[in-house]
Amino acid sequence: MIPPEQARDALLFRLVFETGLRIGEALGIHVEDLDLTRGDEHLTVLGKGSRKRTVLLDDPRLVSALRRYLRTLGYTHGPLFQATKNGRGGPLRYQSVQERWQGYARRAGVTCTLHQLRHSHATELVNGGVSLATIRKRLGHQHIQTTLRYAEVSDSTADAELRRWRRQRH
Repeated sequence: MIPPEQARDALLFRLVFETGLRIGEALGIHVEDLDLTRGDEHLTVLGKGSRKRTVLLDDPRLVSALRRYLRTLGYTHGPLFQATKNGRGGPLRYQSVQERWQGYARRAGVTCTLHQLRHSHATELVNGGVSLATIRKRLGHQHIQTTLRYAEVSDSTADAELRRWRRQRH
């Protein structure tokens, strides 16, 4: 459980889980990369190979949390997730975020890496019937083979898909 006074951390980890962003991509987001126009909420990230992509923010609760967080910031441009140590406002460092995540996971009694949040997002999409091509685009993979590593379908999802296919054939 992330304490309520750590809203920045909670939002960062939720954003990674709800969008499948790499942690480095999330840390690279600037306030000006967000577009929270109602009905078209999205963000622009710089992915691997310096490739830009647009990521739809399709969870209304995440969008609300982003709006609330933005209202609490004392700035309107620059890194979305800033370090507050020593009064500096630079971007959070990857190592600091990793350490914080490990501490939260340990206190919650779970073993889960930050990258597993991305994997869980992809698995949730696969189990929801989203095409691998769409998941590839969402995750920013250049090759579909990379996406296939995330494509872990649950037994119940596989069974339901086979039953639908069988009914359509007869």
